[in-house]
Amino acid sequence: MKNQTIREEFPITKNRIFFDHAKVAPIPKRTQEVVTAFVEDTSNFGTANYPEWMDKVQKVRESFALLIGATPEEVAFVKNTSEGLSIVANGIDWKPGENVVVPNIEFPANIYPWQNLKRHGVETRMIPCSNGRVDFDKIVDAVDEKTRVLSISSVECNSGFRNDLARLGEFCKKKEIYFCVDAIQSLGALQINVKDYHIDFLAADGHKWLLSVEGLGGFYIDEKMLEKIYPVTVGWNSMIDAFNFMDYNFTFRPDARRFEEGTFNTMSILAFGASLSLFHEIGMETVEARIMELGDYLIEGIKKRDLSIYNSEKPNERSGIVAFSFSDQNILPFMNQREISLTVRDGLVRLSPHVYNTKEDVDQFFEVLDDYLSK
Repeated sequence: MKNQTIREEFPITKNRIFFDHAKVAPIPKRTQEVVTAFVEDTSNFGTANYPEWMDKVQKVRESFALLIGATPEEVAFVKNTSEGLSIVANGIDWKPGENVVVPNIEFPANIYPWQNLKRHGVETRMIPCSNGRVDFDKIVDAVDEKTRVLSISSVECNSGFRNDLARLGEFCKKKEIYFCVDAIQSLGALQINVKDYHIDFLAADGHKWLLSVEGLGGFYIDEKMLEKIYPVTVGWNSMIDAFNFMDYNFTFRPDARRFEEGTFNTMSILAFGASLSLFHEIGMETVEARIMELGDYLIEGIKKRDLSIYNSEKPNERSGIVAFSFSDQNILPFMNQREISLTVRDGLVRLSPHVYNTKEDVDQFFEVLDDYLSK
């Protein structure tokens, strides 16, 4: 797809410059159209087309699996990242004294499900981090014979630090530790392959870089892990003979669908599928290259203004997030009034452009920033 064609998919470009995909993203035109069509279908025909909906749901499952290098049987739909991580945290047969290792700069979605295990005698072991970076050697130091899980974000939410999933996965495989990844800050921005990285579990909802609606995401569990994670939340759809309602055959499905306990959020799944189709059409290699190019351009402009870059500038540690130190919170309403979306928190301005953004968008951002700095 040509850049202009991609840009035409996003009506928001007519209204504002959006550099906040690490927060909640606008949806593309095709996703809006799918949601509208589904609402019209249900309004006019009820469930008459239910079999067709389920066929489409399966295609979305296949699409998400393709994006991450998994099989459809290893993928379940979840309402958010927290649910996916909680499936893992609550499904392990923990023993008192065991521990899980996590960096101390994670978004809370990857902290609280593990801390919730304290009642079972499980320790959440926090790795000290500095300057937004996760030090591999500190992970090694934190792991011992009682460690069951390393859970980490593919990209850290504030600093944009990209963790070396290949190295971490190899380490976990060698130590026979479960490797769990919160991928919400990388899926849709960076290429990822769960098999290449020896990832056991991955979770991400679709409302950030995947350009979809809130409340729907994907969960991956390696087929070898299916019998090691017990489904804590169980419903009729978890079972092998789900649509034989009155038979009460308590036998879990043989694949990841055992974690889909009830009725689907069908409309959101179809929206998710529409957004995923855009990435397959463009190609993730192209998406990643474009986002990194825009990041380079942003970093160059920030440096020209003698502002302090917070994110790593090493290519293998970079992501779609560019952050610089800025303690004045008033910049947020100033930018918003001038129709520019970004995040300001923890003494940082966080910028997260996507594939449809342009260098002209960046130039306009810097014009507004210069106005603010000259006040």
